[in-house]
Amino acid sequence: MIYFVGAGSGAPDLITVRGAKLLGEADVIVYAGSLVNPALLDYAKEDCAIYDSAKMTLEEVIAVMAPAARAGKTVVRLHTGDPCVYGAHREQMDALDRLGLAYEVCPGVSSFCGAAAALKAEYTLPNVSQTVILTRMEGRTPVPGREQIESLAAHGATMVIFLSAGQLEKLSARLIEGGYAPETPAAIVYKATWPDEKVVRTTVGELAAAGAREGITKTALITVGGFLGDSYDRSKLYDPAFTTGFREASR
Repeated sequence: MIYFVGAGSGAPDLITVRGAKLLGEADVIVYAGSLVNPALLDYAKEDCAIYDSAKMTLEEVIAVMAPAARAGKTVVRLHTGDPCVYGAHREQMDALDRLGLAYEVCPGVSSFCGAAAALKAEYTLPNVSQTVILTRMEGRTPVPGREQIESLAAHGATMVIFLSAGQLEKLSARLIEGGYAPETPAAIVYKATWPDEKVVRTTVGELAAAGAREGITKTALITVGGFLGDSYDRSKLYDPAFTTGFREASR
């Protein structure tokens, strides 16, 4: 059996219990060496065959996993964060479907969750934002025209921007063009939950200067929105004057 496992956001103890168990049982591990914390490989047994996919093509990854699965071995394809976000695992699953090989997916803690933890923040605050947009700037991988940063920024929602730390000047300009005021709170979270995690609080207008000052050009998330500010409404869920399905409002 082949298991796609989310490694979590960085810290080796933030992998799920199920994910750690699968790593410990694996005969073969193919891990995303460019992003996955190598400390996670400490969960592997001594005779496990380990491959770094940073040096491999899709075809080479499948050529490792498929024969091992056919031989009855347990294979773990270890992705950073949760593979459902920028994980490029759909194409792997489609290839396995064509080969008639079974697989399962074990979710992980995405880096956008790790970033919120580092910021000690809540992305969805009453009367501030009830929507979180996960997106990226286009690079060598294009972005559909309807999903350009300016169009998404027009919503004024919380934004978490992946894979864009090397384009902060352009990102800042396009966020402002889309409708965010230059003074809108923003933060750069470098390697969330890793030992060398760094949180840089700034504004949309100062993103590029803040990134340059801290020397951050990759492996960081950019978060934008009023959730980073100080104003929000109290939650109705815990308001004594609000009736829920579990308690009556106090009189």
